[in-house]
Parts: sequence; C-alpha cells; structure tokens
Amino acid sequence: MKSLLLLIIPFFFISCVDNVHNLSTDSIEGTWKLVSGTLIEKGDTSVTHYDKNISFIKILNKTHFAFLQHDLKKGKDSSAIYVSGGGRYSLINNAYTEHLEYCSARDWEGTDFNFTISIKGDTLVQTGVEKVENLGINRLNIEKYVRLP
Repeated sequence: MKSLLLLIIPFFFISCVDNVHNLSTDSIEGTWKLVSGTLIEKGDTSVTHYDKNISFIKILNKTHFAFLQHDLKKGKDSSAIYVSGGGRYSLINNAYTEHLEYCSARDWEGTDFNFTISIKGDTLVQTGVEKVENLGINRLNIEKYVRLP
C-alpha cells in the first residue's frame, strides 16, 4: 500500500502544478461542496463520496473558514451526523493552513492543519496530513470540492 501511495502522491502534485503560484484568497473565496474525501491511515484507505447520504460544505472568506456536515436523512436513522467547525486560515501560494478554533468535536480545537491546495476550473483539491496527537490521529486527507454558484 505504501508503494502505491508513493506513486499516487507525486502524480497528484504534478497534475496540479499549473495553478500552484496563482492562488490567492480571492481565488478560494466562496462556498465549496465536498465531492469526495480520501483518508489514508496506517496503510488503510477509505473513500467517502458526498452525494446521496452526506452533505459537506466549506465556506471561505478572506481570513476565515467554516465547514458544515450533516446526513441527508435529517437525523432520522443510524446514519445521523452533524459536524461543524471553523477558524482562521492562511494561504501562501498553494500552502493553506487552517487553525481550527471552533469544532463540534471539541478535542480537535486549537489544532493547525497544513494542506496543499490546487484549483482547476471550479474544482479545488486539498491534500495534507491531519495530525491530532492527543487523539492518536495521523492520516493523509485528500478532499475534492466543487465551487457552488
């Protein structure tokens, strides 16, 4: 699995090079809908498609981000979920860092997450390691968003 990961990551970054130097807060401002999320942790890969059962959006202005996730069954079955959070972010070229100040999962608050982002057309891809030491979390997170009108 690790060898597969070593092949995929460089390809991903090479495919995103054309927009690396042109990113600014103006280019990422808006509302983004998460289409898919890939988590790679301890050699295991899980992919979530945010289409039929779960909705997740991220809202970015010039200085702050917020995210909202919920199930599409209105909390009426075993898939019930609600997650939200937000805080300040910084963007330098394609290096995007979120400082999570507020989160419904309170143990995640106060953590910085460093990502690399790319934008091609109306698609934003965010890749980085999520590490929350006090929870034992250390995983690669790859998220693909589309801009909402």
